[in-house]
Amino acid sequence: MSESKSRKEKNGMSAKKFFRSLLFHFLLFLRIAYDWVVDFIISFIYDDSKVKKIPPVKESFLLDSAVTLAAKIRKKEISSEEVVSAFIERIKEVNNVLNAVVDNRFEEAIQEAKDVDAFLRSTSLSVDQLEKEKPFLGVPFSNKESTAGKGLSFSFGLNSRRGVKATEDADIVAKCKNAGAILLCATNVPELNLWTETRNNIYGMTVNPYNTSRIVGGSSGGEASIVSACGSPIGLGTDIGGSCRMPAFYCGIFSHKPTTGLISTKGMTFRKGEPDRTMVCAGPMVKHAEDLAPLTKILFHTETEEVAAAAKRLQLDKTVDVKDIKFYYVEEPLDPRISPVSSEVKAAIKKAIDYVSEATGRPAVKIQLSGFRHCFTLWRYWMTKEGERFASLLGNNERVVDVRTEFAKTLIGKSEFTFPPIMKLIDDTYMPKVPAQWAEEATEKLKAELSEILGDDGVLIFPSAPHTAGLHYTPFFRPYNFGYWAIFNVLEVPVTQVPMGLTAKGLPVGFQVAATKFNDHLTISVAKALEQQFGGYVPPFSS
Repeated sequence: MSESKSRKEKNGMSAKKFFRSLLFHFLLFLRIAYDWVVDFIISFIYDDSKVKKIPPVKESFLLDSAVTLAAKIRKKEISSEEVVSAFIERIKEVNNVLNAVVDNRFEEAIQEAKDVDAFLRSTSLSVDQLEKEKPFLGVPFSNKESTAGKGLSFSFGLNSRRGVKATEDADIVAKCKNAGAILLCATNVPELNLWTETRNNIYGMTVNPYNTSRIVGGSSGGEASIVSACGSPIGLGTDIGGSCRMPAFYCGIFSHKPTTGLISTKGMTFRKGEPDRTMVCAGPMVKHAEDLAPLTKILFHTETEEVAAAAKRLQLDKTVDVKDIKFYYVEEPLDPRISPVSSEVKAAIKKAIDYVSEATGRPAVKIQLSGFRHCFTLWRYWMTKEGERFASLLGNNERVVDVRTEFAKTLIGKSEFTFPPIMKLIDDTYMPKVPAQWAEEATEKLKAELSEILGDDGVLIFPSAPHTAGLHYTPFFRPYNFGYWAIFNVLEVPVTQVPMGLTAKGLPVGFQVAATKFNDHLTISVAKALEQQFGGYVPPFSS
C-alpha cells in the first residue's frame, strides 16, 4: 500500500515537473517570437543597410592605450600637444556622425598640453618619478555630461537645466586632472541617466560607431561611443545599473565597476558626496585592459581613512595568472522579465570557458543561483533606498513633477521630457512595491552564496545582456534587459566588462567577469588574459 502511494507521489511530481518544463519552454518560445517581431518592425525605420560609416584614424597613436600614450609623453617621444590636438581633430571628424560629444574645452586643453610640454622640458624629475606622481601626464580624457567638469555643460539632459555649466569639477574629474590628464569634453547622456539608450531633448540621440542604426546603451553612452571611435583614450563613466558596462558592451570596449563605496560621488548629478549607502560607482571606459587598474586606482577617495584602508586591500598592482584562478559561469540567468540569452553571447562565453578550462587544467564550473532569476526586481527595490525622490530630481529639485500631468502632456506631444522618465514616474507611483523583507533576504542570500562559491580566488563569467546592440527605440519593448548588469550593483562587487570581438553582423559581443568584494585585481587580470588571447577591442572602421 505504501509502495503504491509512494509511486503515485513520484509520478505526480514527475508530471508537475514535466508540465512546468513545458510551460517554461512555451513562454520562452513566446518571448523569442516577441523579440523577433520587435526587431522586424523597427527594422523598417532603422535599416542596417543604410548606416553611416566613420573614417579610419589618421594617426596610429589614436589606437594606443592611455598607459602607452603617457609613457611616450613622459619620454618625450611625442608631445602632449600633438596627442591632444590629434584627439580633438578626431572628435571633430566623427562627432557629426555619432553625436557623442555635446560640449568641449578644446582651446583650454591645447594650452594645458603646451604647459605640460614646457614642464617636461624644464623638470628635473625622472621618468619614474613622473610616472609615480603624474601617471597620466598630458593624456586627454572625456567625461559624461552629468558628471561635473568645470566650465562644461551640466544639464543631465533636463530641459530645465539647459545652458547650466559646472562651476567646479566632480571629485573623480579632479582626481584625473591631479594625475596629469587633460579634460577635453563632455559627452551625451539620457535624461537623469536612467535609461538604456542615450537620448535627450537638448542634445538628441547618440549612435553606435559600429552601426549607426544601433543603440549605445546608457547612461555613459556618449563616453563609450567616442572612446570606441578613438576620439578619447580615457572615458569616465558612472554606474548605478550598468551605466558603464552596458555602453562598453554595445561599443566593444572595456570598463570596470569597482568594489562599491571606494569612490566619491560628489559632482555626479545632484550628489554631494556625503557618506551614505549607494549603489553608484564610477569607473574607467577604455580600449585596452592595461588601462583599467591604473585608472581605477587614481579614482579612489583615499582622503577618507576607511576608504584608504579598503583600497589597499585591492592589490590593483597585482596581475594574477589565470592558472591560479577558479572559474565559474552562468550561461542563462533565467530572469523571466529579461529576453533569453542569444547564441552569439553564449558563443562568446563558451569560447572563454574553453580557453580558461584548458589554461587552468580544471573545467570551469557552471552554476545556477536562484537569486539571478530576480536581477531586475532586486535592483528595483534597492533603487528605492538611494535617498532621492525621482519626481523631485526630474523637476531639478525645484518642483515635484506630477505623473498624471506629464503623461497627459506626453499624449499630446507637449511634455518637456522624453518618455523614459515618464515610465519611471509611472513605475514609482502606480506599480506594486517590491516586498522589503523578501528583497533584503534574497539579496543577502545571493551575496552569501556567491561569496562562498567564489571565495578570494574565483571569478564568475556572466552574460552582459541577452543580445548585442539593438536597433534604436527597441529598449522601450525590452525595458528590463539591463538587469544582468544591474544585479552586480545590488551585490556591490567588482565586475569588468570584457569585449570578445565582433559578431557576423559586425557588432561587438562580450560578457562580464565578477569577483567578491576587494578582488578587483582578479577580474582585471582575467580581462587582460582574455584580451591577449582573443584580441579584445576591434576598431569600428577599416584600416
